[in-house]
Amino acid sequence: MIKWFRKGEDTDSANKHQLEKKEQKGLFSKLKSGLQKTRKQLSSKLDSLIKGKTVIDEELYEELEEMLITCDVGVDATLQLIDRLKSEIKLQKIENPQELYHILQREIATILDISSSPLDPTTHKPFVVMVVGVNGVGKTTTIAKLAHFWKSQGFKPLLVAGDTFRAAAIDQLTLWAEKIGVPIVKQRAGADPAAVAYDALDSAIAKKLDIVIIDTAGRMHTKTNLMEELKKIRRVIAKKVPDAPHETLLVLDATTGQNAISQTKMFKENTDISGIILTKLDGTAKGGIVIGICHEFQIPVRFIGIGEGLEDLRPFDPEAFAKALLETDNDE
Repeated sequence: MIKWFRKGEDTDSANKHQLEKKEQKGLFSKLKSGLQKTRKQLSSKLDSLIKGKTVIDEELYEELEEMLITCDVGVDATLQLIDRLKSEIKLQKIENPQELYHILQREIATILDISSSPLDPTTHKPFVVMVVGVNGVGKTTTIAKLAHFWKSQGFKPLLVAGDTFRAAAIDQLTLWAEKIGVPIVKQRAGADPAAVAYDALDSAIAKKLDIVIIDTAGRMHTKTNLMEELKKIRRVIAKKVPDAPHETLLVLDATTGQNAISQTKMFKENTDISGIILTKLDGTAKGGIVIGICHEFQIPVRFIGIGEGLEDLRPFDPEAFAKALLETDNDE
């Protein structure tokens, strides 16, 4: 399970636990709303599938398998889910098809809960985050929301306009920096992205800032020169801050469905991805793709975007996500 850290706060305190419970309750309500399209897609099909069934048989498993695949869960992840369902149902001697809801929730949560090191910005100063992804996934806006999130946690973030191939990206990130009230390091369009990142680390160290969030170019992920550029940025910033970047986040657009799988594969093969941010979940019925990505790549989802507001980029909670995805009306 991913842990989250608020600067200057005892992570084991009772007060923080109560605060987290309150925040999680609000998040769950927002999560259900944000996942409405995917939830409707999955839940309505599952309702139709189970309605009128009196036994759990092979025919039901086959229909459930087809339903999960058509909901963008992916073939491999679906087969694993079906195998786990069969094992649990046999082990617990379950006969009522209605029990499939809760078992499926638990098994989905298990796939989504990737074992990983906590994303803890207090481990380094500055804590360097490199954000990658193709153009059009909402990367620049997501970076601004990340900065806003960490600023609200008491950290002092710095934005880095490293997508120097698009003047519009530099302008957009500058506007966001002004809006949320955080500093930004930028150069002219066409400047060396690695040099911009290096200068940003100089600035962060001098000003004692906590987190450096580096935007990167997002040209087509099939182009070798882009991947070489990302590797160069990593080499250069590591010379300034050992072990940097401390987190490399891949931004994916949930509305692209299975295309997000190919993007993840390409970036993972060429750079060290430590986490995923899935955007635009509120605008798609393809949210099941999260399950397929976690199953295939074993990369933790760090944040999800469930709306357009600054507060709508939220830490990912596997159990809450699975529950919101398949919670029945009787559970609400």
